Amino acid sequence: MAKAKIQYTCTECGGVSSKWAGKCPACGQWNTLVETVVEPASSNRFSTNRQGIAQTAPVLSLSDIDAIDVPRFNSGIGEFDRVLGGGLVPGGVVLIGGDPGIGKSTLLLQTLVNLAHSRNVLYVSGEESGSQVALRAKRLGLLAPNLQLQAEIQLEKILGTLLEIKPEIAVIDSIQTLYSDALTSAPGSVAQVRECAAQLTRFAKQSGTTVIMVGHVTKEGALAGPRVLEHIVDTVLYFEGDTHSSFRLIRAFKNRFGAVNELGVFAMTEKGLKGVSNPSALFLSQHERQIAGSCVMAALEGMRPLLVEIQALVDTSPTPNARRLSVGLEQNRLAMLLAVMHRHANIAAYDQDVFINAVGGVRISEPAADLAVLMAIHSSLRNKPLPRGLVVFGEIGLAGEIRPAPRGQDRLREAVKLGFSIALIPKSNAPKQPLEGLTVIGVERIDEAFDKIREL
Repeated sequence: MAKAKIQYTCTECGGVSSKWAGKCPACGQWNTLVETVVEPASSNRFSTNRQGIAQTAPVLSLSDIDAIDVPRFNSGIGEFDRVLGGGLVPGGVVLIGGDPGIGKSTLLLQTLVNLAHSRNVLYVSGEESGSQVALRAKRLGLLAPNLQLQAEIQLEKILGTLLEIKPEIAVIDSIQTLYSDALTSAPGSVAQVRECAAQLTRFAKQSGTTVIMVGHVTKEGALAGPRVLEHIVDTVLYFEGDTHSSFRLIRAFKNRFGAVNELGVFAMTEKGLKGVSNPSALFLSQHERQIAGSCVMAALEGMRPLLVEIQALVDTSPTPNARRLSVGLEQNRLAMLLAVMHRHANIAAYDQDVFINAVGGVRISEPAADLAVLMAIHSSLRNKPLPRGLVVFGEIGLAGEIRPAPRGQDRLREAVKLGFSIALIPKSNAPKQPLEGLTVIGVERIDEAFDKIREL
């Protein structure tokens, strides 16, 4: 018997190398080459029993094709539908990643129980036995007599079950446990994950079955296995949040049928995950009195405005090199904002340790948080609280100008709804019609913003 040929595949770009190296020769990423066994040459398995995702069709002009809106159906969980872009799509493939124990299987089991009353559903478990899944459903108080379950990890048997039952929704938990007989590598390897995902995606597009796959993540938080897995699916969702907290966040990183960066907020209870209708309350601390270094900003997560509290702590540095630390915000942007504050507002913090935190574990990536960050730093530096009922947002440029933020009116309406009375915002975002109960202060430069705050 001939010795099996070994090659090394990059998990980031899919590049192939004959020898192992610390750095991928194709994309330049470090420690991404994984050993794989080269399969013997044979007829392509994609061209034998399974044809393309559609029958061969003539070339048409784009104007001759009818643009039909994609039909959706609800999952029964409002926050989950929000992240998906309005609901599940027939023939769509969804990939859900997250840390172990964060609630991926719990959420999908709840979804299937809700859908089992009116639709044909199938739960394929590759990690747990049928009795373990039944025990979890009993613990959560879920009654699903119509929910069909299969504990299997062989891809060919799962595809046979899918062809026989023809479910409308199928959950694969998880993609890293499946293996195909067409390959000799172990389950969870790059080749197996890529093969199983490709075959399941092909089945979903052919049959119209909605397939939801669970994927494990690495220590860095990225999806374990090849990045091609994220490319071939329609929707990629990630669980965020601390496992020690009772709140879970689901963010959409890719969605062909909806908005990306959409955020869903859940609370983990004894009866499973429950959607939070007013998530702004989670990210606002409850203080009996105003404290220095705290500023509330109106953030935008996907299509939803959220009020998030930004906390800052500025203290004299005991070392020559002052520390800069931010949690939930970009660290490099913090150093830039401190330089802008020094140059254009004449407020120096080069001998001060600066710590920034976004309350509630939410990650804010939009530049509209710049003004709120500097207001919190300025408040902590002066040791003087900001006025009660103040909400802030705005992007700061290197020249000290304050640029407008997108969808400013929606942010202001969310602030009014939660009882805020003063808004410090870019002048371009000021509403033409005054909002009842809200005093709007429009500013154009960073030094002007600090002067307005001192007057309040």
